[in-house]
Amino acid sequence: MTTAGVEVLHAVRLLGFADAAATAERAAVDVDVAIAALDAAENVGWVQRSAFADLDGWSLTTAGRAENERRLAAERNQAGATAAVASAYRDFLPLNGRLVRAVSDWQLAPTHDDPLAPNVHVDIARDTGILYELGELSAELRVLIGRLVDALPRFSGYDLRFDAALAKAMAGGLRWVDGTNIDSCHRVWFELHEDLIATLGIDRATEA
Repeated sequence: MTTAGVEVLHAVRLLGFADAAATAERAAVDVDVAIAALDAAENVGWVQRSAFADLDGWSLTTAGRAENERRLAAERNQAGATAAVASAYRDFLPLNGRLVRAVSDWQLAPTHDDPLAPNVHVDIARDTGILYELGELSAELRVLIGRLVDALPRFSGYDLRFDAALAKAMAGGLRWVDGTNIDSCHRVWFELHEDLIATLGIDRATEA
């Protein structure tokens, strides 16, 4: 598998489900390169293409996840980065708990009658407090990514993407906090989480 193919396989892992254009963008390769890599990966059973409604994209198979983790483990071991990534991951977990709570608070504003009432963003003070918490997490993330990049340079950029999304949210773009189809704070954080557990070979379902 070419270097581009490895990057494309990992991009599909991080995105979960994506078309060729999104996969190419995440892997930082041309679309035609991504398509060729996806076709090659499909031929050996590492990815599968699905289409429903107006969505058409790729996802990893069980074999593809195993191959992705095998390659990440080889990269990690060759770089001698296991201890550093594991340490960063342990420090990430409490930050992840805070991020999950902040996003939940952004989406829901419980009332006495409805504990699942949606947040309609009329309480400016409440929203400002949540954005402040995301700003605090951004500062923590910057330090964490610095540690990860020292171990494995491919972790670079997560903090910059998070900051870019947060700036748009603070400017009034509410969906930049939790939007699923844009590079929102939540989307960037989710990808970092997936990157960490993939790199360490951890099952998210049984994550401590």
